Amino acid sequence: MQPRAALELQPALTLLEKTPIVLETLLPDLPQEILEWKPSEERWSIREVMAHLADIEELYGERAQRIVREERPALAKYVPSAKLLGGPSADAVERMVRFGLLRRGLVAFVREAPASAALRTGMHEELGPVTLAQMLNELANHDLGHLRQIAELYRARAFYPNVGPFQRYSNPQP
Repeated sequence: MQPRAALELQPALTLLEKTPIVLETLLPDLPQEILEWKPSEERWSIREVMAHLADIEELYGERAQRIVREERPALAKYVPSAKLLGGPSADAVERMVRFGLLRRGLVAFVREAPASAALRTGMHEELGPVTLAQMLNELANHDLGHLRQIAELYRARAFYPNVGPFQRYSNPQP
């Protein structure tokens, strides 16, 4: 019988596996105009969201490996920077491909780890002890938030302006 934490990890892993598939289905055929569109200056475009997802994936993949391989490794607080968005040259589809490769590597690594790895802990400088299971559940939670954001950006730019009187039935929140 698997430990409870390992069982709590399974729904997160299932979602983490699906996220690249959703993005690979949704994004490759979108015109640059939609990928670059921002609802306001302080909001992100789909391109910027994809750059963020790829960079977060790199960070969480490294953290997962350290938690499994080291005894209570120190985990620094995440501090976003303009560099993490990949700068102006970060193409959305290139970032999606990078994200997919990193994510598939993370999922394979966790699936190959012993079930007890879900209970292994890192010491986050702000949050304190964090288990691998908690971190991967947070990553799944993070994915859903950004999938919603991407869907709302796509919806608000590509379809909502063209629905005519049906606009009264929806209110995109990009």
